[in-house]
Amino acid sequence: MKKQTQIFGIRAIIEAINSDKTIDKVFLQKGLKGELFTELETLLRKQDISTSYVPIEKLNRLTKKNHQGAVGQISPIAFYDLENLVLSVLESGKTPMFLLLDQLSDVRNFGAIIRTAECTGVSGIIIQKKGGAPVNGDTIKTSAGAVFKVPICKVDHIKDAVFYMQASGIKVIAATEKTNNNIYDISFKEPCAIIMGSEGKGINPSILKIVDEKAKLPLLGDIESLNVSVACGAFLYESVRQRLTINN
Repeated sequence: MKKQTQIFGIRAIIEAINSDKTIDKVFLQKGLKGELFTELETLLRKQDISTSYVPIEKLNRLTKKNHQGAVGQISPIAFYDLENLVLSVLESGKTPMFLLLDQLSDVRNFGAIIRTAECTGVSGIIIQKKGGAPVNGDTIKTSAGAVFKVPICKVDHIKDAVFYMQASGIKVIAATEKTNNNIYDISFKEPCAIIMGSEGKGINPSILKIVDEKAKLPLLGDIESLNVSVACGAFLYESVRQRLTINN
């Protein structure tokens, strides 16, 4: 956890939440009691902020400061509202290309994907509020600053974003090995949203059931899968290739 995105102390975290700071996650000391601590817990539940109860040793490793049993991580960026972003992109006249990340957990993969997304003109990235990699110092570094240039939205569930994309006339394509469809047989020329899954589990099966199309990359070697950020780059640049042929 980088110092520039860290906040510590029960009252400081309460004030940060009440000041509309975007809190990615809060670590709370196991077994801690008290009126102020209970107030913080209630506020975290009300705002649906990701919370972990950890031993005091974990908190002491996160900061040398007097943390009072609470350490939080403030997001260095402001997140966009999904509906407003989709509407503004559609109204701009550009052909949308959104990226949905289903609980991607590694911050370096996340940062690399954001960097590629910026280079390929992605309209916005959608992540889930809980269970995914945070936007922190490591994300910023790996993205080479692209995190400040690509709109990022947080939603309660990726399914919500899928349904909203489909209702907005945007085709949702899942990048998955669980299909016979080759990426090079899929059209990316119309408004699209690509879903990438987590490093270990891939895309949730319940999401795969509701997407419009599934596509996989051909693997010619012995290893059965690519790193998710590499696979994402291949998908995004195939969409770029197809869209460039429209304009030429």
